[in-house]
Amino acid sequence: MPTSTISFNYPYYPSVSLPPGTLSFIALILGSLFAVGLILVIMERLIPAAPINRTIGIVVMIAAVLIFAAVFLYARNAAELSLPVFSPHAMLSTLWVNYERQYIDPASGRTFDTQRQNDTTSEGEGYTMLRAVWMDDETTFDQSWNWTAAHLETSNHLFSWLYGALPNGTEGVLVSQNGQNSASDADTDIALALVFAYARWQKPAYLQQAIPVIRSIWKNEVISAQGKPYLAPNDVTSPSSRFIEINPSYFSPYAYRIFAVLDPQDRWTNLIDTSYELLDKSMTQPLGGPSSAGLPPDWMQLDTQTGSLLPSANPVETTNFGYDAIRVPWRIALDWEWFKEPRAKATLQKMGFLSKAWQTQEKLYAIYTHAGAPAANYEAPAAYGGTMGYFIVADPRGAAAVYAKKLVSLYDPDTETWKLPLSYYDANIAWFGMALYNGELPNLFTALSSQASLN
Repeated sequence: MPTSTISFNYPYYPSVSLPPGTLSFIALILGSLFAVGLILVIMERLIPAAPINRTIGIVVMIAAVLIFAAVFLYARNAAELSLPVFSPHAMLSTLWVNYERQYIDPASGRTFDTQRQNDTTSEGEGYTMLRAVWMDDETTFDQSWNWTAAHLETSNHLFSWLYGALPNGTEGVLVSQNGQNSASDADTDIALALVFAYARWQKPAYLQQAIPVIRSIWKNEVISAQGKPYLAPNDVTSPSSRFIEINPSYFSPYAYRIFAVLDPQDRWTNLIDTSYELLDKSMTQPLGGPSSAGLPPDWMQLDTQTGSLLPSANPVETTNFGYDAIRVPWRIALDWEWFKEPRAKATLQKMGFLSKAWQTQEKLYAIYTHAGAPAANYEAPAAYGGTMGYFIVADPRGAAAVYAKKLVSLYDPDTETWKLPLSYYDANIAWFGMALYNGELPNLFTALSSQASLN
């Protein structure tokens, strides 16, 4: 996936924690207090008979020093993490508006990946629909969904993953690149977005359109092995295959909980179980390498007979913690934020490598090997947006630092957009991480009755 390679230089913003001059004023008061304590000690030595308590003087001096040290450390940390003075919601809203201008055709509602020769992916349409419903933008949502349904939806109610320019000068599904196949992460995002649209705008058509997609995901993208369901990456994986390609960043347990209410005939809760089972295994096993750093891989392979995990048979699909896997913390954090799933928190806490990397260098590389070695010498906004899910749940102080220094620092409040152009992928994943940090990704399904299933 294309991404932006940029240098991060955190700009100075006035601190909103301590107004200008406050630290100097506090220092003056505490300095005076220290002086009083010193005078009390000296006076007792000079005038032994005077009713002066030397102990009080010492206590006053020590208290003044400790209070000043505490205030100084607080002020320093506040300055390091100071944020621009604007509403996070306003920032997310203006970034959404600018995303529409840059990547969405106003006439058709189609989302373009400008770094990919203006192709369109089902992933991109899913991201657009989710962002639109979270931003309460029904017009853009409808345009995106109408285009997606007309051009990407297949006869089995899933979505072709790649659409673009054809050799004959027209546009269509890029069959030469297997564009007719589905992508289970995008199908899940689109189905969830439709459910959320129904919850927000109370139009039954959205829910009626979501149900066939949900049922088709189960029928065509979930493989049963040894009596357990596993999420396949597409709708062409053979149920009889011994080895199944697995992309952990496609796992969306928070969505499966919602799908289980709407489609009770299928075993969505069991899919949640196998998703966490595979995540746990993938983060502890070396997957063909020397060791594991506790990070999920971009891709891996499941031996359905033994249950063991192996590197993917496709050399392009690596076990790196890269542009696919960085979405795992974000997706798992949603399961914790919305449903307080204990396994979500436990899974994220196992990714402590990220905190160690951040504390060591105050940056994360865009890609790491499964063993934890840097596999890229640059940073990427998407890496910070995706891993924000880990930091929020497992390392809140780290979350504040990463948010301030690596995400908000990319935004220019004067122009109300990114300081430097971001790729389609970076712009989405960075936005998702920022929105998650600010509590702007609510579970809209909670507005519906638990009896909302359609038979």
